[in-house]
Amino acid sequence: MVLSTHHIIRTLNCPVHEENLRKIQYLPKDASYGITKFSDMTDEEFKAKYLSDYHSKSWQYQKYRNGTKLGSFPEKMKQMKIPQKYDWRNINNQSFVSPIKNQENCGGCWAFCTVETLESVSGYKRKTKPPVLSVQQVIDCANNNYGCEGGDICTAVDWMEKSSVHILTEEQYPLTLKSGSCRIPSQNKGVQVSSYTCENLTGKESTVLDHLYNIGPVSVAVDATTWKNYMGGIIKWHCGTDRNHAVQIIGYDISGDVPYYIVRNSWGQDFGVDGYLYIKVGDNLCGIAAEVTTIQVV
Repeated sequence: MVLSTHHIIRTLNCPVHEENLRKIQYLPKDASYGITKFSDMTDEEFKAKYLSDYHSKSWQYQKYRNGTKLGSFPEKMKQMKIPQKYDWRNINNQSFVSPIKNQENCGGCWAFCTVETLESVSGYKRKTKPPVLSVQQVIDCANNNYGCEGGDICTAVDWMEKSSVHILTEEQYPLTLKSGSCRIPSQNKGVQVSSYTCENLTGKESTVLDHLYNIGPVSVAVDATTWKNYMGGIIKWHCGTDRNHAVQIIGYDISGDVPYYIVRNSWGQDFGVDGYLYIKVGDNLCGIAAEVTTIQVV
């Protein structure tokens, strides 16, 4: 991630900068941590601005498919009939992942990652470049959620399926990053959800890998408390399990000593590794397996 000169100067002059530098020195060395665009915020400010709007209701909507128990997780991976690496940005030289988005001050992570997954599976089904769909439509219209004040990925996909709503393109229903009144589309042209799953796969992360290979990218709820200073590398330690954010997993790499997920965030391309981060597979790090959704489209 490259920070602008203006941001670096502003950060260096920030009264909380020195305190953040001290904390960075004590962070685990598994991943790379340093000065980011969030370094002029205290931990409390960061949590209030970016991690206060996830409202998990997944227990009401869970549709389970049980993972197969094959012994220890490394043994499971060896027995799985999946590739060692899989990345939806490059499936037979074609990407089914839309450009990185930025939710800014809107607490709509739940809508962003759900729409991103809808884009991916829609593009793959049609074997075309994924459409850029309207996050704003979901923010404004999804029942049992609260727009930019927060929501839940399971309630979002449940609304999509039960209402048979057509999700329009961003061009048809532009992003404002503010909660607004729902504008019902005048014509039934858009992407529809035919079915979904919402699962707690804690202890069954082989099923997450199976979903990524056989179905498509997935939306997950996570604990992003420690991500403020993340710059790269694989997160392997000290990430909690409180669900306070939602992201999309777009692939995995289990070929090396440390298997990891490829995780897409919605904090802009200047976060992490061009908008992405990497999280170790198998230990429910950051609570990544506790609320997992897949989507199928009409």
